[in-house]
Amino acid sequence: MDKKKIRQEILEKRKSLSKDLVSSKSEKIFQKLKTLDSYQNAKNIMVYIDFRNEVETNLIIDDLLTQNKEVCIPISVPKTKEMILSKIINPQKELIKGTYGILEPKEEYIRKVDPDTLDLIIVPGVAFDKDGYRIGYGGGYYDRFLDKLSKATPSIGIAFDLQILHKVPKDFFDHPVDFIVTEKEIILCK
Repeated sequence: MDKKKIRQEILEKRKSLSKDLVSSKSEKIFQKLKTLDSYQNAKNIMVYIDFRNEVETNLIIDDLLTQNKEVCIPISVPKTKEMILSKIINPQKELIKGTYGILEPKEEYIRKVDPDTLDLIIVPGVAFDKDGYRIGYGGGYYDRFLDKLSKATPSIGIAFDLQILHKVPKDFFDHPVDFIVTEKEIILCK
């Protein structure tokens, strides 16, 4: 099966989850994520802002901010298909709907962050396999971004169990994540 078919199929399945189910599964994922050393020890963390029934990240963001960690979120730049990072301090006040309808910082709250300062990346995806390969939304933003980062920077994919496949088709430019956390398990990918 090709990436496009898999993407459609999984997005349909994910869309069928009720809001309550998304929240309760997200809570379980958050509780498992918190047990990982790479999460506990990280000081500068990149986290995505969820949309369209993705694993909710508000609990993660609030938890990290409460611990006075540096939290930054990606901003998509459609013209170059790149992501820039911006530090957030007060998500309630600073965010507004941006590209693709995803919440992004308002202009006056963009505080650019050097990706080399990151010591953890929390990665979204449509589907993952247990080797850590992922299918995203097709824009290639994360692959391009991960390509520029040090291989030593740990990455954690968070996903619902229904998004885990036996194998996903992969290309030479695809970057696997180190861990995947679902509501059921923590998968060590490498």
